[in-house]
Amino acid sequence: MTVSLRGTREVKDNIQIFRLTGLLDAFSEPALRKTIGTFIEEENAPKHVILVLAQIDFIDSSGLGALVQLVKLAQTAGGSLQVVTNARVTQTVKLVRLEKFLSLKPTLEDAIAQAETQ
Repeated sequence: MTVSLRGTREVKDNIQIFRLTGLLDAFSEPALRKTIGTFIEEENAPKHVILVLAQIDFIDSSGLGALVQLVKLAQTAGGSLQVVTNARVTQTVKLVRLEKFLSLKPTLEDAIAQAETQ
């Protein structure tokens, strides 16, 4: 079995940055939600989260559902979650009108600037 989603985590000031590559689909969604959810809920972890999905090749409704759940989790923890996207992810998110809720940003720099003002 191949892993359809890979990622790295970096902590920068009060922000957790996750860079993801591959497919965000029904197969990878449970692991994504569990892994990032654990980091969000960690007691001393930075509360602001940025998901860099610029290298994501595909996202389906399961992936979108996971993103919505992670935004709510971050907000409950007193933080925020933003998504840096590519054209494919942006198009999928806009189809279901979640671009504002998911705080889509064109670049990591834009997302970091937004997180620093919160």
